[in-house]
Amino acid sequence: MSTETGTKQLLHLVFGGELDDPAGLTFRDLDKLDIVGIYPNYATAYAAWKSRAQATVDNAHMRYFIVHMHRLLDPTTAA
Repeated sequence: MSTETGTKQLLHLVFGGELDDPAGLTFRDLDKLDIVGIYPNYATAYAAWKSRAQATVDNAHMRYFIVHMHRLLDPTTAA
């Protein structure tokens, strides 16, 4: 539990990079992945994702993703 809000932390990872094909999920260079950060809830992760995605809108191959880490750490966590 988070001590400040009394709510459960639902960690989210935001990252991105250039894809080989805009319709695919294969990155051109794994060494150049942009790890934006890990966030305590979806709302803050979404804000970070949106900011980075909008900053790279001119590059059709650049994509950013939100990974629900809490689902990987505890698969019984509700969606």
